[in-house]
Amino acid sequence: MIRETIRIPTREGVIAAAQSIAAILPPTPLLPVEIGGVRCHVKAETLQPVGAFKIRGGWWRLSNLTPAERELGVVAVSSGNHAQGVAWAARRLGIPATIVMPRNAPKVKLEATRALGAEIVLYDRPGEDRDAVAAREVERRGAVLVHAFGDPWVIEGQGSAGIEIAAQLGGEPSRIVVCCGGGGLAAGLALACPTSAVVPVEPEGWDMVGQALASGEIVSVGANPPATICDALQPDATKPINLAVLRDRAEPGVTVTDEEVRAAQRFAFSTLRLVIEPGGAAALAAALAGKVALDERSVIMLTGGNTDAASYAATITRTGAPQSRV
Repeated sequence: MIRETIRIPTREGVIAAAQSIAAILPPTPLLPVEIGGVRCHVKAETLQPVGAFKIRGGWWRLSNLTPAERELGVVAVSSGNHAQGVAWAARRLGIPATIVMPRNAPKVKLEATRALGAEIVLYDRPGEDRDAVAAREVERRGAVLVHAFGDPWVIEGQGSAGIEIAAQLGGEPSRIVVCCGGGGLAAGLALACPTSAVVPVEPEGWDMVGQALASGEIVSVGANPPATICDALQPDATKPINLAVLRDRAEPGVTVTDEEVRAAQRFAFSTLRLVIEPGGAAALAAALAGKVALDERSVIMLTGGNTDAASYAATITRTGAPQSRV
């Protein structure tokens, strides 16, 4: 088993992460958009150098490694976006990075991770236990595990987006609607913006964070979970560290269907001129489907844009995109 850290993420850590990230990356745009007659905002994390918000947590975690840890390197598990965030930070900091990725991860994400210089170890999904594969690599290399969402530094790094939002909006938003996999970004935003309502959005059948919030306990995905196009939002369960931050802070979870996600991708293309991958469009999908209350100080997270050309083209050329105005 992989030993998990007991360090607790804090708002002070989020602020420090935001300062560190601001020194190397410009803020991503906060764009106005009208949905259902309400003028609100979207945070375009799709425009990060690796196409997703994961660069934040990867940078902050690797920046806090000791010299000895940097020499031995890091291991991460990811279907692609966390992989690229860790690989990008590792290359910039001169740290060896090994990424455990599913064989069926989108080709564009596999290729981008390799291009950043990381070593990739493939596993079968479903079939193999990715945490077991990662544990083996950590043991063999003496490396540090950089968990995609259950790591306190990663949570703080992701929360840096909330510090940016508050600065751009002139204060904390009333509500942040966030695409949710394991809950790293949602937890970080809850720390960054303690007065904001945080609404986690997950694919139908993969709402492990929403179920955990409702029950107060960690909930694991069933034996035969439904298929989803949101490859970035498929954790088996959230972690206690995420639930501890989100409990009594997050709003009830919301789920979206594949068709609602595709509609959001089309809307982002036609209205915002942005390319969004399925998992990165989940929060927008919930907003467009009327599943989340919005006001003029609401912010919707667009979390990733790493999608292959063929499937994206098939999605955006279909009819039925919701109409609205920027």
